[in-house]
Amino acid sequence: MAEYFPRQTLTWKVEEPPAFRRLTLSLIEMALITGVILRLYRSLVLAHAADSWLYVGATAAFGALLLFGMLAVHLANFPIRHWLWRAPAFAVLEVAAETVTSLALIALRREPDGTARAEMGDWLPMATETLLTRTVFIVLFALVLAGVVQAVRYALLRREHRDSTADRIHRSSVGMPLPPE
Repeated sequence: MAEYFPRQTLTWKVEEPPAFRRLTLSLIEMALITGVILRLYRSLVLAHAADSWLYVGATAAFGALLLFGMLAVHLANFPIRHWLWRAPAFAVLEVAAETVTSLALIALRREPDGTARAEMGDWLPMATETLLTRTVFIVLFALVLAGVVQAVRYALLRREHRDSTADRIHRSSVGMPLPPE
């Protein structure tokens, strides 16, 4: 008679990624957290604005660093071909979180709009502007980042003398010598 169950069981060790890694894998969580933090940061910066160009430049640079850093941390978990849909989806979700946070800040009379406080009538134009600018910047950043990643990968492969299969086929078809393996 055949045995359907083993005499000894094996222990399977399942390793879950650490909490921060799990967070970076989630498109929704990363985009929503980024959106809320950026809108609160914007509100804080504009509420305590100084007349210095250095202050304006430093705060804008830090905001961009925060946005692009969170996007890069998320995209780094996936192959570049997935970035095609992940970057625009990140932009839409991030803007959605920013606009909801902005709506809450307007209701609390804490959302700055230039030197005055924003009102409910200002919300839709602010949301539209945020959607357009963030989407353009995020998609452009993702394209530049993808180009840099591909260039670095290519340089590392060349340094290790490991050409891609397509390059080897091209070299052999035109009669070029193949590099040693």
